[in-house]
Amino acid sequence: MAQHFLLTAKSRTISELEVARMSEEEARVTFEKLRWDSTNGKPVCSNCGCTESYTINTTSKTGKSIRRYKCKACRKQYTVTSGTLFANHKLELRDYLMAIIVFTNAVKGISASQMSRALGVQYKTAFVLVHKLRASLMDNQSNSKLSGTVEMDGCYVGKTRPENKKEDRLDLRLSANANPNKRCVLVARQRDTDGVGANKTVTCISKGESTLAIDTFAKNNIELNSTIHSDGAIGYDNLEAWYNSIKGDHSIAYVGENGECSNQAESFFSRFRRLQYGQCHKLGNLYLSNYVNEIAYREDNRRVSNGAMMFDIARKSINTPTHNEWTGYWQGNKRTSERLVA
Repeated sequence: MAQHFLLTAKSRTISELEVARMSEEEARVTFEKLRWDSTNGKPVCSNCGCTESYTINTTSKTGKSIRRYKCKACRKQYTVTSGTLFANHKLELRDYLMAIIVFTNAVKGISASQMSRALGVQYKTAFVLVHKLRASLMDNQSNSKLSGTVEMDGCYVGKTRPENKKEDRLDLRLSANANPNKRCVLVARQRDTDGVGANKTVTCISKGESTLAIDTFAKNNIELNSTIHSDGAIGYDNLEAWYNSIKGDHSIAYVGENGECSNQAESFFSRFRRLQYGQCHKLGNLYLSNYVNEIAYREDNRRVSNGAMMFDIARKSINTPTHNEWTGYWQGNKRTSERLVA
């Protein structure tokens, strides 16, 4: 039996100890190379794009050393985090790298309370920080559509818990008794060309596994005439008009005689449930899409070393523009609507 990837030496090319031993100067240089990779870390003005700047070393009120740059063209001052998710940061840059490696190494996801203990910061600080990392993954998704053989399925979040006594229980199959906050997570996974595993995952949130939601999701993310494997839900019936739709039945076999199955989609849900039940315990609908996309990213990079994955997340974060919804979150500046496909 082959050894699991996470048990091999290839999976661990950097450790939390290495990041913790970094100096603040080393962390700043790392972020500069990630943000300004086209100039090998040479500062580029975030206002006008000029590459000629003066260096200004200042000290904050708390005694923290800050490296600023003043553009020779427009005279604007900026730092490596100006205009990014980490703009106006209060923590050391090394702390953000530490947060990213902790986030990366948590293969089933991480809660804000666990991040709070790992960094020694308040829960509120950790909550916003992990959501900023999820936002960077959300903003840097690939726009290319799935093709070839694709597996689709859905799972529900926010189901009503049945009452203790049988006589008090409602028939939850009826829409009138359903939890209005229940949401459906739809996933589509493109199989590898060798037929083993999946290499790309896209997700969305809907209010149910309806025909409209499934059709919209498929047309937006899967090339026409691809082969789609799904279960026997009636919401997938319309796909036959645009795709080669193949349905399996888990009550008969997990993999049909002709290879029909949605096991890769089920594999995704397995990791997602570990985040939901084992880490965060409760996922709010407003940011459910971010949680789901995080698991999609982890699934697609499950054979990538933690070092490569860490620097990929760091690059995405330092190149993601400031998010208004995560600037002043605890002062009431929050997202006002969900991201729903239909």
